[in-house]
Order: sequence, then structure tokens, then C-alpha cells
Amino acid sequence: MSRIHEALKKAEQERSAGKGTAPEATGAPAAPVFEAPAPMFARAVNPEPLSSTLIAEAPETIREIESLEVAENLLLTRSVEARWNPDSKTMLFFGNQENLRGMEQFRTLRARLFAMRERSPLKTILVASALPKEGKSFVSANLAQVLARREERRVLLIDGDMRAPQLHAAFGTNSTPGLGEYLLGEADEFSVMQRGALENLFFVPSGRAVEHPAELIANGRFGNFLRRVEPLFDWIILDSPPAVPVSDASLLASYCDGVLMVVRSNSTPYDKAQRAQLEFAGKNIVGAVLNGMAQDGEYARYYADVYEK
Repeated sequence: MSRIHEALKKAEQERSAGKGTAPEATGAPAAPVFEAPAPMFARAVNPEPLSSTLIAEAPETIREIESLEVAENLLLTRSVEARWNPDSKTMLFFGNQENLRGMEQFRTLRARLFAMRERSPLKTILVASALPKEGKSFVSANLAQVLARREERRVLLIDGDMRAPQLHAAFGTNSTPGLGEYLLGEADEFSVMQRGALENLFFVPSGRAVEHPAELIANGRFGNFLRRVEPLFDWIILDSPPAVPVSDASLLASYCDGVLMVVRSNSTPYDKAQRAQLEFAGKNIVGAVLNGMAQDGEYARYYADVYEK
């Protein structure tokens, strides 16, 4: 999508710059003009794959175009076209209504994340909470949806909570194959992805139950997964297990650009929230979402329920 377009544009600019214009007569010999052979560029934009020899000899930009084209094709042909049946009470952006409670807060969160990305790299975000039932899965799912509603913004949502997964139920879809199968080496990165009713949103469920999820996360395959699929997506949202009871969240955070904390209003104990923050020491905590605020009252109407760090 956009990455291929940008790479093609860059290649064309480099090619045009290579042609140059004739230098004015200065008495010095004209610098030699390099022009990439036309067949090489023609092959780069042709959907037919390049040979390994041509890829190795091609300029970096052209190799990038070819690898992205191959990955795009794998994403669209190997990902599972699923029939999602989303929960209308928790999945806010699948229907035609535009003013459901909470939708504007997620739009505000989206705007703030885009603003942060203008200042520093931010693509892969871990959504975490101190304890279970704080609303992290609700926030993860709807954040991914509202990001995918932006034109030409492809989003990947990953259920990284292999202990008590929730997202597949919210989507109304199967939990397998998913992240567990990939980490066990039983499936590739594209065959565990689903695509459904919401265009530009892809979903990786948790997969089958596994023993010792923390050891699987630490085996290096998750990092490989992100490195391979990251160029294909504008945003990657990762739902994690709660940070205080288990170590999975901290391990997952080390692969992400930022951590978004979810705190439940009048529920999350202050000491547990502090403990969760310590679990992410050294990580980039980009902000917090205050979930479950009362509907009535001036406070609830005035604030967006989203607090940037």
C-alpha cells in the first residue's frame, strides 16, 4: 500500500535525479551521469517476481519494492477471510452509528497518537493494564477499529494474552490458528491473520492454549514476526496480559514502540497502578486511558478520558 507507493516514488525521483541536466561550461570535465538500465526498473514495478540475482544487484530501493510486493501478495492470499460477528455492545465502529458512547473518546485518542508520531517513531503499541478486567481488550479492539477507519491506514490487532484471551469472542470469530501456533512454529505469520468486515483491519487471535506463554514470547519468534509484518501496516496494536500478575506484558513491551496504560475509574488500586508502571520501567509509556467513567456529571462530559503522559 502506502509503503510500496512511497518506495516507487523514491525510486522514480532517484532515477530522474540520475539523469540530471547538462552542467554549464566551466572548463572542468562533466561528471559522468549514471542511469539505471531501463529493463531493471521496468521489472521492479512489474508484479512478476524478480530473479534472486537481479534483486541482489538492484539498488536498495528496488529490492525494497520487490520484497514489499511479495509480502503484500502473501498477506492478501494467505490471510484468512473470516466472517466476524462482532459484539455490538463492545465493538463500537463496525456499525453505521457515529455517536455511540465512547466513540468520540477513541477519536480523540487516535488524534493524540498521530500527533505523538509526528515527534517520534510510533507504530507498534502495547495496550496494558495492571490487573484483569480493567478494559484493556475493549480499548485495544476499539483503538484498532478507529485507526483502521482512517483512509488507507492498514492496522493489525494482535491478541497477545494467551492466558485469558478475549478478543476472538468480541470479534465473534475463531481463536485458532493464532499467535500460539506461530510461536510454536506450527504456522507462518500470514496464515494466522484474519480479515473481515472492517476494511484495512487484520486480526491475529491468541491461538490455542499453550504452557508457559512467557517462555514462548521470549524465544525470539515474536520479534521475528513483528519485523516481517511491520512494513505492511501503518499501526500494530497489541493486547497484553495484565502487567502485575504475570511477566508476559513486560516481555511484549520490549518489542513495541510504546505502552498505553488502561486504568479503570474507581476500581484500579493506586498501588497496583504504580506497580504496573514499574513493570514497564525503561519502556516508552505514551499515556493512559481512564476507562469506565460515569456518564453523567460535568467531569465526564468535559474530559476526553484520555491522558497523555
